Amino acid sequence: MNFAGKKILLGVSGGIAVYKSCELLRLLQKKGAEVRVCMTDAATEFVAPLTFASLSKCPVYLKNGAVEARPFQHIDFPRWADLYLVVPATANVIGKFACGIADDPVSLCFMSCTCPRVIAPAMNVAMYNSPAVKRNLEILRGFEDTTVLESPAGELACGEVGQGRLMEPAEIVKWLEGASTPSPRGSAPKTPVPAVPVAVDVPPTQDASLPGYGKKVLLTAGRTEEAIDPVRYISNRSSGKTAVALASVFYANGFNVEVVAGPMEAAFPGGVKVTRVKNARDMHDAVMERFNSADAVVHCAAVADYRPAHAADEKIKDSRSQLSIELVPNPNILRDCTAARRARSNSASGTAAHKQVIVGFALETDHFEEHAAEKLEKSGADALLLNAPVAADSGFGRDCVRFALVERGKAVPPLAMGEKVDLAETILNFCLERLNG
Repeated sequence: MNFAGKKILLGVSGGIAVYKSCELLRLLQKKGAEVRVCMTDAATEFVAPLTFASLSKCPVYLKNGAVEARPFQHIDFPRWADLYLVVPATANVIGKFACGIADDPVSLCFMSCTCPRVIAPAMNVAMYNSPAVKRNLEILRGFEDTTVLESPAGELACGEVGQGRLMEPAEIVKWLEGASTPSPRGSAPKTPVPAVPVAVDVPPTQDASLPGYGKKVLLTAGRTEEAIDPVRYISNRSSGKTAVALASVFYANGFNVEVVAGPMEAAFPGGVKVTRVKNARDMHDAVMERFNSADAVVHCAAVADYRPAHAADEKIKDSRSQLSIELVPNPNILRDCTAARRARSNSASGTAAHKQVIVGFALETDHFEEHAAEKLEKSGADALLLNAPVAADSGFGRDCVRFALVERGKAVPPLAMGEKVDLAETILNFCLERLNG
């Protein structure tokens, strides 16, 4: 099969192997295919839809839909496609396919699909060997233009060993390359190319032709929580969606991506190394520990500016009387990073320090340009992403936001509404321009 110009619909159902679908999407794009994605609700619990939207440059078809979604996606998406891949296919969605149940985007697309379909099972060995799953897989093998890939044996996510692993993304692409070009429904089925079993997890590899190959980006993500007592804390609003968009875009362009993340709801794609922290001081220490090895550092986290001077060991009882809490400032992670870079630039490693790019975030609700320019000057960063999450249908927890990249020595550009993946690509392009001289 020649991928050039092929339109591939990727169906993603819920299992721990979902992160490998991100790598599969990227590999298909590298081969010249255009990819769109549909997901079950369960799949979104493992990897955020924004990750797939960022990588595919197309809104994901979800059960609850999106603002820009059309009402007939369950027909339009499969009709658009030359090939429908379901990776991973869980026992649940396999059962739906076999029994003609269509109540989520992945099963709806399977039902209305008129192009060839390829299914890659992934589940626990006990489920894979159950009579029901065996029967359902056999039913699917009898469907026209439907191929069920073999599930290799090996160590599973639960620690058990046996059949049920998802075929590795590189092996799926290899299988597709060896298979005949997809034929119209009703023609004779092609003989499948045998799958190559892979028994161990192979970490995602990056393509040397990608612009970020050999470079590392360090991101901060989420929010921080500063304890008042064992059950209360001071924090900021952040879902982590912007950081996920950044991680996805940098990773898709070849960067080695490392994240220091506070609490957040969005999930990062596979291939991204994540260190979890709780409060601002822990985030500060984790960032400074990793700072020197990064080519680019993007401070996206919503870090609490203050913390209680003393956190109570026990829950503060409700007395309905006035309560005062003494607050002290948290360390400024962005300024400490730029100070550390300045210190290195005065040492023997000055050239390397000079090439390091630092981008901060400035969330403002009024006097945007004035406040952003002032913060950029004080921070010492190369640029600030001015973020104004106060417009309708934008900002916290949403896919769109008003933003502008404020660069040192340049006038503050006007704010523009865009998707968070657009914001991420703006920062990526700025970092690449600086790193490449």
